[in-house]
Amino acid sequence: MTWFRVDNRLVHGQVIEGWLPYVAARHLVVANDAMARDDLRQQITLLAVPQNVETHFVMLEALPATLQACGDDALVLFEDCKDARQASDAGIPMKSLNIGNLHYGPGKKQLLPHVAVSEQDSEDLRTLLDRCIQLDFRCVPSEKVRDSIEQLL
Repeated sequence: MTWFRVDNRLVHGQVIEGWLPYVAARHLVVANDAMARDDLRQQITLLAVPQNVETHFVMLEALPATLQACGDDALVLFEDCKDARQASDAGIPMKSLNIGNLHYGPGKKQLLPHVAVSEQDSEDLRTLLDRCIQLDFRCVPSEKVRDSIEQLL
């Protein structure tokens, strides 16, 4: 099963140590235009990824073809809600979207200790909910799934 996660940190310890084993992914797909263009950042990131996991740094527009090539055992990382919505707009089927981390900043509403959303984030998440995509608010797999839907409305 392909697992989708929004985390503005992209690849970091929680993803490597927690989520990759939890979803048993053989492919790590970082769907982020800036990262796809940054060879140095990719090389640094690859140092943290286990060698048995194939890592793909792709532009959002290349995500459908990448997922088709990977099959069903991928963990897809988005930096923000806008990118997740764009993937959904492109026809990527998502049953669930894990909201792992969205840093607080000016103009953002704190929903959970690890999730702060802007008006745009809220609109993107509402659109995904309207498409029957379940929102899973967890930093790590061992946490209980938190429901913050009512705070988005």
